[in-house]
Parts: sequence; C-alpha cells; structure tokens
Amino acid sequence: MVLVLSSVLLFAQEPLDGAYQKILKEEKEIIPYDFVREADVFWAKRIWRVIDVREKMNLPFKYPQEPLVSIIHNAALNGELTVYDPNVENADQFKQVLPVEDVQKIGVRSDSVNTIDVLTELEVVKVVESKFNPEDVIKFRLKEDWIFNENTSTMICRIIGVCPMRLNKTSDGTVLEGGDLAMYWLYYPDLRPLLVKHEVYNPKNEAVRLTWEDLFEARMFQSYIMKESNVHDRRIQEYMTGIDQLFESDKIKQEMFEFEHDLWTY
Repeated sequence: MVLVLSSVLLFAQEPLDGAYQKILKEEKEIIPYDFVREADVFWAKRIWRVIDVREKMNLPFKYPQEPLVSIIHNAALNGELTVYDPNVENADQFKQVLPVEDVQKIGVRSDSVNTIDVLTELEVVKVVESKFNPEDVIKFRLKEDWIFNENTSTMICRIIGVCPMRLNKTSDGTVLEGGDLAMYWLYYPDLRPLLVKHEVYNPKNEAVRLTWEDLFEARMFQSYIMKESNVHDRRIQEYMTGIDQLFESDKIKQEMFEFEHDLWTY
C-alpha cells in the first residue's frame, strides 16, 4: 500500500490551467532577417511612429494579465534586457546604457499624506510608496527603417528601436500637460528573442495565439507617424498643430505608398 501511494505521488503533477498543454510558444524561435547588401538598397527612409494602446486595434497591448510593458519592464529589472537612457542627446541611437538601479526607480514614488490616527485622533504624516503601474504606459514609440531592395523588388520595414512612454503624473496622480515621459529605449533586435516567447491575446480564437514578435513583424497595430528623416531633424508637432499633424502623418504614409507603387509598370 505504501509503494502504491508513493508511486502515485511520484507521478502527480500540478493542476493544468487549460484543456491541453501549450508548448508551442516555448519552442518558437525568431526567424533571422534576410541579409541586405548596401548595393541593393535603391531607396531608404527613416520613420518614427507612435502606437497608442488606447486605440481599439491596439487593445492587446494593455491585456491586464500580461501587458507588453510588463514583459519588457520585468526583463529590464532582471537584467535580461539592456535598456538605454532616453534623456541624453540622440537617445534613440542607443549610446548610453541605463543602469538597473535607475530602471528600478521608474514610476516609483514616495508621498507624504496627512492622516488622522484612530487611537489618538491626532493628525500624523504617513509615507505612502507607490510602485510602477503598467497602466500608466499608454504609448510606444518606434524607430524604423523603410528600404526598397532592388535585388528582390520588395519594400522592407525593419524596426530599429522601441520606447515605452508613460503618463507624466504628479505625486497625487494628476496628469500633467506637456507630453508623456520616455521610460527607456530598447534595441529591437535584442528584444525579439523575448517577444517570441510571449503570446498576444486573440479575442476571436484563443487556439491561434500569435507572439508579440509576430505582431510587430506582421504590422498588426495602428499607429501614426510623428517624424520622418529631414534636414531640420524636427518632429511633425514642431511645424504642424492640431489635426494638421494627423494630416501630415497620413501625407507621409501616402507618399511612401505612391513611391513604391510608381516603381511598377503595368
């Protein structure tokens, strides 16, 4: 009887959260990019764009059980990802590494709150510490290179960097005007091995779960252009205001589409 019980305990497993074991994401590996020769690059343009997670198509970015920023930030805190300081000149060129100690301070605040002691009925000052809140991250900034490869006659988009942007809040939670705060820049090729191991929520069919790497490579997100490479190195918001910024963004998209379209003859 003792032998039977011990054998049962030996083969006992933890409860499985689901009808079957999902091992596909654990086995997935990134697909290396095709090599691009400089001599084959007929045309190139650098683009900076913004993904707003509040838009309907981008809701998977803030899936409560595992939002993208939590995946990235936990890896940065554990030292699995190298992140770069967003407050230096040309920060999106990945020049200065941000130490883990500074990453730990992002979104962490200590506030003094006046409260009434229940026993003494006297006013006392209490220190309240707040941790990093993933819900404060509402945007992601991307840096991309668009290339037309004349050897394969294809337009290629290569993401170079990703930057999570969080709300600029005061100690009492009031959102300040003047833009969002950049957390840090990440070099996208270094980020791909992490993204391929985490799935994206699919509201239509949970049996088909793409990874975050699939989502970025397939361009399954809504975004708007905030800057294109230009001689003045300025953003759209520096020479356009209001809804004209969106019109300018759409104009840049249309010009890129027409350029590729006009390369073909029918």
